[in-house]
Amino acid sequence: MNIQMVDTTNKVVAFTFDDGPNPTYTPQLLEIFAEAGGKATFYMIGEQMAAHPETARLVHEEGHEIGNHTYTHPNMTELSDEEILSELSRTEELIKQVTGSRAATMRLPYLAGDERVHALLVREGYPALGALNMDAKDWDMPGVQHILDHTRDTVRNGSVLIFHDGYGDRSQSVEAVRVLTKELTAKGYRLVTVSELLRMGE
Repeated sequence: MNIQMVDTTNKVVAFTFDDGPNPTYTPQLLEIFAEAGGKATFYMIGEQMAAHPETARLVHEEGHEIGNHTYTHPNMTELSDEEILSELSRTEELIKQVTGSRAATMRLPYLAGDERVHALLVREGYPALGALNMDAKDWDMPGVQHILDHTRDTVRNGSVLIFHDGYGDRSQSVEAVRVLTKELTAKGYRLVTVSELLRMGE
């Protein structure tokens, strides 16, 4: 039910970043993507946007996409319908303040969803994004090499890749992304936003 890739003949991948914005690591990623000439999608937590509005604005100003990652990062399967909608709408308000429009897509915290949660997301018009490189487990700080090995395996046309720019020390994620963006652009891949990727699959 979570979209992990898009079927496309285009040589494109979508880098996504969860749990920010973070004033230390998010700007480092923006520099990497500026050098690579690519765009990424940042699934932001409302609480973090409220704490670091200037970092959120920077992401938007540099042409990247902001997605909804809820307000407090709960497991949505444990919430009532009303609580789920509140988690989304509170973050939506902050995203609208930054970008002028609502997020095109969302990512479930912990990628935890069931039929009820997904039905609610469909009703609200939110595609839910997963990723192909879950085994990289960058959130566990398993080492740069582990992140690279388990991401390279999953790169193909239309891959969605997950990394983290928020909560804790994200230096390994940043370094892995620095290497991957160079490798992939050298191989002719374009780094696109999730919205751009979804349009290619239509």
